[in-house]
Amino acid sequence: MNGAERKNLIIGYLCAFGCETLFGLSYLFTKQATSHASAFALLGWRFFVAFIAASTCILFGFFKINLKGKEIKPLLLVALFSPVVYFIGETVGIRNTTASESGVFLACIPVVSLLASTLILHKEPSKRQVAGILVTLVGVTATVLAVGATASLSVVGYLFLLVAVVSYALYSVFVEKASDYTGMEITYVMLAAGAMVFAALAMAEAWVAGNVQALLSLPVRDTGFLIAILYQGIGCSVLAFFLSNVAIAKIGVNRTASFIGVSTVVSIIAAVLFLQESFSIYQLAGAAVRLPSETFSVRLSVTGCTTAPGQSR
Repeated sequence: MNGAERKNLIIGYLCAFGCETLFGLSYLFTKQATSHASAFALLGWRFFVAFIAASTCILFGFFKINLKGKEIKPLLLVALFSPVVYFIGETVGIRNTTASESGVFLACIPVVSLLASTLILHKEPSKRQVAGILVTLVGVTATVLAVGATASLSVVGYLFLLVAVVSYALYSVFVEKASDYTGMEITYVMLAAGAMVFAALAMAEAWVAGNVQALLSLPVRDTGFLIAILYQGIGCSVLAFFLSNVAIAKIGVNRTASFIGVSTVVSIIAAVLFLQESFSIYQLAGAAVRLPSETFSVRLSVTGCTTAPGQSR
């Protein structure tokens, strides 16, 4: 492994770790915000704030984008699966379950991402990747069984979280295929799509209910909601999306997806410390079983081994 490859690996791993940490904390803000407003109100305001923030950064020259002469289809597929489909599934799923079990359920993403990479990108998984899948399935299954006896056991919530898992895996695959675009170009189109779709849905929902004025004044009236959309809009939708897109470009779908366990652990800790949610030792063991394989993957890759779990190129 030469110096440039090693540098790309380090940048990719740091971006993936930072992204998943931000996303892990977002579960906490989503749970709090959806107790005061609908899912579409939260998503509409979140992506409106994110789009304005990103546009401001581009206007003042912090980032540059150039979409001229490039095929738009890959970007449209990325934006469809995330944020549009993914965040509907995640937000509704989190609202109908506990923050801790939502984070654990979404730990299935690496499994589906690897399968999507194999089927769509035609990248055969290594033996270590298959072993990683089995470890993930054992951990998730153990945790869900424990959750069933002590938490929400919401069928609707689990179904929406399943939609989120599949759509995120497809988003990851199509980001890797959109190789003609920079991380910021992909991020900006994602934010534009989210702002248009979710703002429209939020306004339609408010118009039907006859409370458009309440929707528009919500951030002013509710400080907690304002904090949530600022964190999610800037911290997650702008910064975390950007870090995710850079990570996928640097280290590929499978390696990036292997860091989902970081988000799981962060969401669990945040739920227990700040929401006082209960979390049994069995659920904790199921979530923690993912971390050793991810650490092993990072150590092998940085030291130059070519068969690390999650390797996609």
